[in-house]
Amino acid sequence: MTVPIEKLLEFIVLRDATDLHITVPSVPVLRVDGELIPLTEVPPFTPQDIETMFNLITTEEQRAAFKLDRELDFSYSMDGLSRFRVSAISQRNSISLAIRPVPFKIPSIDELELPQIFKTLVSKSRGLILITGAAGAGKSTTLAAMINHLNETVKRNIITIEDPIEYLFPNVKCLIRQRDMGDDAHNFSDALVHSLRHDPDVLVIGEMRDLDTMKTALTAAETGHLVLSTLHTLDAAQTIDRVVDIFPPEQQRQIRYQLSQVLIGVVSQRLPHRAKGGRIAAFEIMLNNPVISRLIREEKIFDLQANIEVSHKEGMQTMDQALADLIKRKVITRDEGMLYSSSQARLQQLLQSERSTVY
Repeated sequence: MTVPIEKLLEFIVLRDATDLHITVPSVPVLRVDGELIPLTEVPPFTPQDIETMFNLITTEEQRAAFKLDRELDFSYSMDGLSRFRVSAISQRNSISLAIRPVPFKIPSIDELELPQIFKTLVSKSRGLILITGAAGAGKSTTLAAMINHLNETVKRNIITIEDPIEYLFPNVKCLIRQRDMGDDAHNFSDALVHSLRHDPDVLVIGEMRDLDTMKTALTAAETGHLVLSTLHTLDAAQTIDRVVDIFPPEQQRQIRYQLSQVLIGVVSQRLPHRAKGGRIAAFEIMLNNPVISRLIREEKIFDLQANIEVSHKEGMQTMDQALADLIKRKVITRDEGMLYSSSQARLQQLLQSERSTVY
Protein backbone atom coordinates (compact mmCIF):
# COMPACT_ATOMS: atom_id res chain seq x y z
CA MET A 1 0.00 0.00 0.00
CA THR A 2 1.65 3.26 -1.18
CA VAL A 3 -0.02 5.67 1.29
CA PRO A 4 -1.15 4.51 4.76
CA ILE A 5 -4.78 5.09 5.74
CA GLU A 6 -3.64 7.29 8.66
CA LYS A 7 -2.03 9.72 6.20
CA LEU A 8 -5.21 9.91 4.13
CA LEU A 9 -7.27 10.66 7.24
CA GLU A 10 -4.85 13.45 8.10
CA PHE A 11 -5.44 14.93 4.63
CA ILE A 12 -9.17 15.22 5.46
CA VAL A 13 -8.57 17.21 8.64
CA LEU A 14 -5.63 19.33 7.45
CA ARG A 15 -7.44 20.43 4.30
CA ASP A 16 -10.76 20.97 6.12
CA ALA A 17 -12.53 18.51 3.82
CA THR A 18 -16.01 17.17 4.46
CA ASP A 19 -15.43 13.85 2.67
CA LEU A 20 -12.74 11.58 1.27
CA HIS A 21 -13.56 9.16 -1.57
CA ILE A 22 -11.35 6.16 -2.19
CA THR A 23 -12.19 4.00 -5.19
CA VAL A 24 -10.59 2.04 -8.01
CA PRO A 25 -9.11 3.15 -10.40
CA SER A 26 -9.10 6.83 -9.32
CA VAL A 27 -6.73 8.75 -7.12
CA PRO A 28 -8.24 9.68 -3.73
CA VAL A 29 -10.67 12.61 -3.98
CA LEU A 30 -11.46 15.16 -1.27
CA ARG A 31 -14.63 17.26 -1.09
CA VAL A 32 -13.76 20.75 0.11
CA ASP A 33 -16.50 23.43 0.27
CA GLY A 34 -18.62 21.24 -1.97
CA GLU A 35 -15.95 20.84 -4.68
CA LEU A 36 -14.30 17.53 -5.58
CA ILE A 37 -10.50 17.87 -5.44
CA PRO A 38 -8.35 14.93 -6.62
CA LEU A 39 -5.24 14.22 -4.56
CA THR A 40 -2.96 14.05 -7.58
CA GLU A 41 0.11 13.66 -5.38
CA VAL A 42 -1.21 10.24 -4.33
CA PRO A 43 -1.09 7.41 -6.91
CA PRO A 44 -4.27 5.48 -7.76
CA PHE A 45 -5.02 2.55 -5.50
CA THR A 46 -5.36 -1.05 -6.53
CA PRO A 47 -8.26 -3.19 -5.27
CA GLN A 48 -5.78 -4.87 -2.94
CA ASP A 49 -4.68 -1.50 -1.49
CA ILE A 50 -8.25 -0.54 -0.61
CA GLU A 51 -8.99 -3.98 0.81
CA THR A 52 -5.94 -3.64 3.07
CA MET A 53 -7.21 -0.22 4.25
CA PHE A 54 -10.65 -1.64 4.87
CA ASN A 55 -9.23 -4.51 6.92
CA LEU A 56 -7.18 -2.09 9.03
CA ILE A 57 -10.18 0.02 10.09
CA THR A 58 -12.80 -2.71 10.57
CA THR A 59 -13.43 -5.50 13.04
CA GLU A 60 -13.84 -9.14 12.13
CA GLU A 61 -17.60 -8.84 12.69
CA GLN A 62 -17.82 -5.80 10.41
CA ARG A 63 -15.90 -7.58 7.67
CA ALA A 64 -18.24 -10.54 7.93
CA ALA A 65 -21.26 -8.23 7.63
CA PHE A 66 -19.74 -6.55 4.57
CA LYS A 67 -19.04 -9.89 2.94
CA LEU A 68 -22.71 -10.78 3.38
CA ASP A 69 -24.36 -7.46 2.46
CA ARG A 70 -21.69 -5.88 0.21
CA GLU A 71 -22.21 -2.58 2.04
CA LEU A 72 -21.39 -1.31 5.52
CA ASP A 73 -21.64 1.91 7.57
CA PHE A 74 -19.42 2.25 10.63
CA SER A 75 -17.38 4.67 12.74
CA TYR A 76 -13.63 4.82 13.12
CA SER A 77 -11.52 6.94 15.48
CA MET A 78 -7.95 8.11 15.16
CA ASP A 79 -6.54 9.28 18.49
CA GLY A 80 -5.71 12.97 18.56
CA LEU A 81 -7.18 13.61 15.12
CA SER A 82 -10.91 12.95 14.71
CA ARG A 83 -13.67 10.41 14.51
CA PHE A 84 -14.85 9.37 11.07
CA ARG A 85 -18.07 8.05 9.58
CA VAL A 86 -17.20 5.46 6.97
CA SER A 87 -19.43 4.03 4.26
CA ALA A 88 -18.14 1.02 2.33
CA ILE A 89 -19.77 -0.38 -0.79
CA SER A 90 -18.83 -2.95 -3.38
CA GLN A 91 -18.32 -1.58 -6.91
CA ARG A 92 -16.80 -3.26 -9.96
CA ASN A 93 -15.79 -6.18 -7.76
CA SER A 94 -13.74 -3.95 -5.44
CA ILE A 95 -14.32 -1.93 -2.27
CA SER A 96 -15.16 1.78 -2.45
CA LEU A 97 -14.91 3.97 0.67
CA ALA A 98 -16.50 7.32 1.54
CA ILE A 99 -15.07 8.78 4.74
CA ARG A 100 -16.50 11.81 6.57
CA PRO A 101 -14.88 13.42 9.63
CA VAL A 102 -16.88 13.84 12.82
CA PRO A 103 -15.10 16.22 15.24
CA PHE A 104 -14.58 15.14 18.82
CA LYS A 105 -15.95 18.51 19.96
CA ILE A 106 -19.71 18.84 19.61
CA PRO A 107 -20.60 22.23 18.09
CA SER A 108 -23.07 24.49 19.86
CA ILE A 109 -26.14 26.13 18.35
CA ASP A 110 -24.41 29.51 18.67
CA GLU A 111 -21.14 28.33 17.09
CA LEU A 112 -23.04 27.03 14.07
CA GLU A 113 -25.05 30.28 13.85
CA LEU A 114 -28.29 28.33 13.98
CA PRO A 115 -31.57 30.18 14.64
CA GLN A 116 -32.09 30.75 18.36
CA ILE A 117 -35.57 29.20 18.14
CA PHE A 118 -33.84 25.80 17.95
CA LYS A 119 -33.10 26.12 21.67
CA THR A 120 -36.82 26.56 22.36
CA LEU A 121 -37.85 23.69 20.10
CA VAL A 122 -35.51 21.11 21.61
CA SER A 123 -36.57 22.13 25.13
CA LYS A 124 -40.16 20.97 24.52
CA SER A 125 -41.25 18.11 26.74
CA ARG A 126 -43.08 16.13 24.08
CA GLY A 127 -43.77 16.01 20.36
CA LEU A 128 -41.98 15.42 17.06
CA ILE A 129 -39.21 17.53 15.50
CA LEU A 130 -38.00 16.64 12.00
CA ILE A 131 -34.68 17.86 10.58
CA THR A 132 -34.70 17.46 6.81
CA GLY A 133 -32.50 18.13 3.81
CA ALA A 134 -30.44 16.48 1.12
CA ALA A 135 -27.54 14.17 1.94
CA GLY A 136 -24.56 16.22 3.09
CA ALA A 137 -26.64 19.24 4.10
CA GLY A 138 -25.52 19.05 7.73
CA LYS A 139 -28.59 17.46 9.33
CA SER A 140 -26.55 15.31 11.73
CA THR A 141 -24.54 18.31 12.92
CA THR A 142 -27.68 20.38 13.52
CA LEU A 143 -29.21 17.49 15.45
CA ALA A 144 -26.03 17.08 17.52
CA ALA A 145 -26.01 20.79 18.41
CA MET A 146 -29.61 20.58 19.60
CA ILE A 147 -28.88 17.52 21.76
CA ASN A 148 -25.79 19.28 23.10
CA HIS A 149 -27.95 22.24 24.14
CA LEU A 150 -30.23 19.91 26.09
CA ASN A 151 -27.24 18.20 27.69
CA GLU A 152 -25.89 21.52 28.97
CA THR A 153 -29.16 23.05 30.18
CA VAL A 154 -31.67 20.49 31.50
CA LYS A 155 -31.89 17.01 33.00
CA ARG A 156 -33.24 14.47 30.52
CA ASN A 157 -32.90 10.76 29.84
CA ILE A 158 -31.87 10.63 26.16
CA ILE A 159 -31.53 7.56 23.93
CA THR A 160 -30.16 7.88 20.41
CA ILE A 161 -30.40 5.28 17.64
CA GLU A 162 -27.82 5.95 14.93
CA ASP A 163 -26.35 4.33 11.83
CA PRO A 164 -23.54 4.72 12.68
CA ILE A 165 -22.93 6.73 15.88
CA GLU A 166 -21.32 10.02 14.92
CA TYR A 167 -20.84 12.56 17.73
CA LEU A 168 -20.08 11.05 21.14
CA PHE A 169 -21.99 12.74 23.96
CA PRO A 170 -20.67 12.81 27.53
CA ASN A 171 -23.22 12.84 30.34
CA VAL A 172 -23.33 16.45 31.54
CA LYS A 173 -26.81 17.23 32.84
CA CYS A 174 -28.47 14.50 30.76
CA LEU A 175 -28.17 10.72 30.89
CA ILE A 176 -27.37 9.80 27.28
CA ARG A 177 -27.20 6.32 25.78
CA GLN A 178 -26.23 5.90 22.14
CA ARG A 179 -27.17 2.77 20.19
CA ASP A 180 -25.27 1.88 17.03
CA MET A 181 -27.13 0.11 14.25
CA GLY A 182 -25.36 -3.17 13.62
CA ASP A 183 -23.35 -3.30 16.84
CA ASP A 184 -26.16 -2.53 19.32
CA ALA A 185 -29.32 -3.16 17.30
CA HIS A 186 -30.46 -4.84 14.09
CA ASN A 187 -32.95 -2.26 12.80
CA PHE A 188 -34.39 1.13 13.74
CA SER A 189 -37.90 -0.15 14.41
CA ASP A 190 -36.96 -2.83 16.94
CA ALA A 191 -34.33 -0.58 18.53
CA LEU A 192 -36.97 2.11 19.03
CA VAL A 193 -39.48 -0.28 20.59
CA HIS A 194 -36.93 -1.61 23.09
CA SER A 195 -35.56 1.86 23.85
CA LEU A 196 -39.03 2.94 24.94
CA ARG A 197 -38.73 0.43 27.81
CA HIS A 198 -35.77 2.38 29.25
CA ASP A 199 -37.83 5.34 30.47
CA PRO A 200 -36.54 7.93 27.95
CA ASP A 201 -37.58 11.56 27.94
CA VAL A 202 -36.01 12.14 24.53
CA LEU A 203 -35.59 9.74 21.60
CA VAL A 204 -33.25 10.61 18.74
CA ILE A 205 -33.69 8.49 15.61
CA GLY A 206 -30.88 8.90 13.09
CA GLU A 207 -33.29 8.50 10.19
CA MET A 208 -36.90 7.40 9.81
CA ARG A 209 -36.59 4.93 6.95
CA ASP A 210 -39.61 2.68 7.12
CA LEU A 211 -43.28 2.46 8.09
CA ASP A 212 -42.75 0.67 11.41
CA THR A 213 -40.20 3.24 12.59
CA MET A 214 -42.45 6.16 11.64
CA LYS A 215 -45.46 4.55 13.28
CA THR A 216 -43.60 3.93 16.55
CA ALA A 217 -42.06 7.41 16.49
CA LEU A 218 -45.48 9.06 16.11
CA THR A 219 -46.87 6.96 18.94
CA ALA A 220 -43.89 7.81 21.16
CA ALA A 221 -44.38 11.52 20.49
CA GLU A 222 -48.09 11.13 21.24
CA THR A 223 -47.47 9.36 24.56
CA GLY A 224 -45.26 12.00 26.13
CA HIS A 225 -41.79 11.70 24.59
CA LEU A 226 -39.79 14.24 22.65
CA VAL A 227 -38.75 12.60 19.37
CA LEU A 228 -36.16 14.04 16.99
CA SER A 229 -35.32 12.51 13.63
CA THR A 230 -34.14 13.28 10.10
CA LEU A 231 -35.59 12.75 6.64
CA HIS A 232 -34.14 13.22 3.16
CA THR A 233 -36.78 15.74 2.06
CA LEU A 234 -36.27 19.27 0.78
CA ASP A 235 -39.00 21.27 2.50
CA ALA A 236 -41.89 21.08 4.98
CA ALA A 237 -44.55 20.26 2.38
CA GLN A 238 -42.53 17.37 0.95
CA THR A 239 -41.81 16.15 4.49
CA ILE A 240 -45.49 15.97 5.44
CA ASP A 241 -46.28 14.13 2.20
CA ARG A 242 -43.41 11.67 2.76
CA VAL A 243 -44.54 10.78 6.28
CA VAL A 244 -48.18 10.32 5.25
CA ASP A 245 -47.49 8.50 1.97
CA ILE A 246 -45.43 5.74 3.58
CA PHE A 247 -48.63 4.49 5.28
CA PRO A 248 -51.31 2.44 3.47
CA PRO A 249 -54.09 4.59 1.94
CA GLU A 250 -56.67 3.42 4.46
CA GLN A 251 -54.49 4.71 7.35
CA GLN A 252 -53.48 8.05 5.89
CA ARG A 253 -56.41 10.08 7.20
CA GLN A 254 -55.65 8.96 10.74
CA ILE A 255 -51.94 9.61 10.28
CA ARG A 256 -52.62 13.18 9.09
CA TYR A 257 -54.65 13.79 12.23
CA GLN A 258 -52.00 12.20 14.46
CA LEU A 259 -49.20 14.15 12.78
CA SER A 260 -51.14 17.41 13.09
CA GLN A 261 -51.35 16.84 16.85
CA VAL A 262 -47.80 15.69 17.71
CA LEU A 263 -45.68 17.71 15.28
CA ILE A 264 -43.64 20.50 16.86
CA GLY A 265 -41.91 21.62 13.71
CA VAL A 266 -40.07 20.78 10.51
CA VAL A 267 -36.65 22.30 9.92
CA SER A 268 -35.34 21.95 6.36
CA GLN A 269 -31.78 22.97 5.66
CA ARG A 270 -29.44 23.68 2.77
CA LEU A 271 -25.75 24.47 2.88
CA PRO A 272 -24.73 27.40 0.61
CA HIS A 273 -21.17 28.71 0.38
CA ARG A 274 -20.23 31.79 2.36
CA ALA A 275 -19.01 34.77 0.38
CA LYS A 276 -15.70 34.66 2.27
CA GLY A 277 -15.25 30.87 2.17
CA GLY A 278 -16.76 27.97 4.05
CA ARG A 279 -20.41 26.97 4.31
CA ILE A 280 -23.39 28.20 6.32
CA ALA A 281 -26.73 26.50 6.92
CA ALA A 282 -29.90 28.16 5.62
CA PHE A 283 -33.19 26.98 7.08
CA GLU A 284 -36.85 26.78 6.22
CA ILE A 285 -38.66 26.62 9.58
CA MET A 286 -42.25 25.47 9.89
CA LEU A 287 -43.75 25.46 13.37
CA ASN A 288 -47.02 23.74 14.16
CA ASN A 289 -49.78 26.18 15.10
CA PRO A 290 -53.59 25.95 14.72
CA VAL A 291 -53.46 27.00 11.06
CA ILE A 292 -50.65 24.61 10.11
CA SER A 293 -52.32 21.81 12.05
CA ARG A 294 -55.59 22.36 10.17
CA LEU A 295 -53.83 22.41 6.79
CA ILE A 296 -52.16 19.07 7.58
CA ARG A 297 -55.46 17.50 8.70
CA GLU A 298 -57.34 18.80 5.66
CA GLU A 299 -54.60 17.71 3.22
CA LYS A 300 -54.00 21.29 2.05
CA ILE A 301 -50.24 20.86 1.91
CA PHE A 302 -49.97 23.30 -1.01
CA ASP A 303 -50.97 26.13 1.38
CA LEU A 304 -48.17 25.48 3.89
CA GLN A 305 -45.57 27.64 2.12
CA ALA A 306 -47.72 30.77 2.09
CA ASN A 307 -48.55 30.39 5.78
CA ILE A 308 -44.89 29.89 6.69
CA GLU A 309 -43.97 33.07 4.83
CA VAL A 310 -46.42 35.29 6.73
CA SER A 311 -45.63 33.80 10.15
CA HIS A 312 -42.10 35.08 10.71
CA LYS A 313 -43.15 36.76 13.98
CA GLU A 314 -43.74 33.26 15.35
CA GLY A 315 -40.26 32.17 14.29
CA MET A 316 -41.14 30.67 10.91
CA GLN A 317 -39.39 31.40 7.63
CA THR A 318 -39.28 30.04 4.11
CA MET A 319 -36.00 29.01 2.52
CA ASP A 320 -36.14 32.04 0.25
CA GLN A 321 -36.63 34.36 3.23
CA ALA A 322 -33.61 32.78 4.93
CA LEU A 323 -31.48 33.13 1.79
CA ALA A 324 -32.61 36.74 1.26
CA ASP A 325 -31.53 37.59 4.79
CA LEU A 326 -28.10 35.98 4.26
CA ILE A 327 -27.66 37.91 1.00
CA LYS A 328 -28.71 41.24 2.55
CA ARG A 329 -26.20 40.67 5.36
CA LYS A 330 -23.55 39.81 2.73
CA VAL A 331 -22.97 36.38 4.25
CA ILE A 332 -23.58 34.76 0.85
CA THR A 333 -23.63 36.19 -2.65
CA ARG A 334 -26.78 36.78 -4.67
CA ASP A 335 -25.71 34.14 -7.21
CA GLU A 336 -25.18 31.59 -4.45
CA GLY A 337 -28.59 32.33 -2.99
CA MET A 338 -30.21 31.80 -6.38
CA LEU A 339 -28.56 28.38 -6.67
CA TYR A 340 -30.15 27.22 -3.40
CA SER A 341 -33.47 29.03 -3.79
CA SER A 342 -36.84 27.28 -3.85
CA SER A 343 -38.21 30.01 -6.13
CA GLN A 344 -35.78 32.38 -7.83
CA ALA A 345 -38.62 34.75 -8.72
CA ARG A 346 -39.75 34.95 -5.08
CA LEU A 347 -36.18 35.42 -3.85
CA GLN A 348 -35.77 38.25 -6.35
CA GLN A 349 -38.89 39.92 -4.95
CA LEU A 350 -37.61 39.61 -1.39
CA LEU A 351 -34.27 41.14 -2.35
CA GLN A 352 -35.96 44.07 -4.04
CA SER A 353 -37.92 44.84 -0.89
CA GLU A 354 -36.58 47.88 0.94
CA ARG A 355 -37.29 46.28 4.28
CA SER A 356 -34.58 43.92 5.56
CA THR A 357 -35.93 41.37 8.03
CA VAL A 358 -33.58 39.40 10.29
CA TYR A 359 -34.92 35.94 11.07
